Amino acid sequence: MLAQGSKAKSSVNSALDEPFWVKSLLIGLTYLFLTLFLFVPLAAVFFEAFRKGLDTYLISITDRYAWAAIQLTLLTAGISVVANLIFGMAASWAIAKFEFWGKSILLTLIDLPFAVSPVISGLVFVLVFGAQGWFGPILNSYGLQIIYAVPGIVLATMFVTFPFVARELIPLMQEQGTDEEQAAVMLGANGWQVFWRVTVPNVRWALIYGVILCNARAMGEFGAVSVVSGHVRGKTNPVPLHVEIIYNEYNFAAAFAVASILAFLALATLIAKAIVEHKQALSQSNVESGTSA
Repeated sequence: MLAQGSKAKSSVNSALDEPFWVKSLLIGLTYLFLTLFLFVPLAAVFFEAFRKGLDTYLISITDRYAWAAIQLTLLTAGISVVANLIFGMAASWAIAKFEFWGKSILLTLIDLPFAVSPVISGLVFVLVFGAQGWFGPILNSYGLQIIYAVPGIVLATMFVTFPFVARELIPLMQEQGTDEEQAAVMLGANGWQVFWRVTVPNVRWALIYGVILCNARAMGEFGAVSVVSGHVRGKTNPVPLHVEIIYNEYNFAAAFAVASILAFLALATLIAKAIVEHKQALSQSNVESGTSA
């Protein structure tokens, strides 16, 4: 029987083994696609950013409007990541560890930003919080402005980014089950101790991965933010909108210089993502080896 099993496995492997030219063609097409649509545009951004020299580059990124855009982007991303981290952990823990009415509805709502265009979500915020919206007049009477101000930018960014952390954690928590949490409770641990000492360590790499993706989307968001920002230079223009404005003014050197900051952040995100994936794979491998032993 062992010989038959080995023979069957060998037959399956040989059936799945493609000819050398097929592998080479597929790999070549993949690298060609990545070169044309990723590496060449990325190289073009940095080339144009530094084409007029380092002095022009530094002047462009230290301009007061550019610096205001960078500060606003960092502020928005920071608030959005922290808020979505809290929401993602709470939603994932509730969905994976408990049974309750409306669980499937909550899962569907978490995926909503993936299905709705960012521009549409921005328009929804205008409808709700705008000067002529549902709550706009009430907010204005208290001196609170949401749309065409920083709060609106933060809300729009939070909406388009809130699935990232939750969607990384939910499948992992569901796969892990509740055995370890129940064992900790039986040993006398309270709810917070179970959460911090059992749940969080088990999902730490997926949590970091979700935070990285959330931060990348928050810094690069354009559609929803463009609708709610009002394009007030130096006040409500994050980096993507600032790049659009100065590019439309034919200030190409400054536009590419500021855009290179987002490119740097994208590269840093990819590096961080690769490191986390490697750590996660090592952790999973160690768990499997310990289980098999």
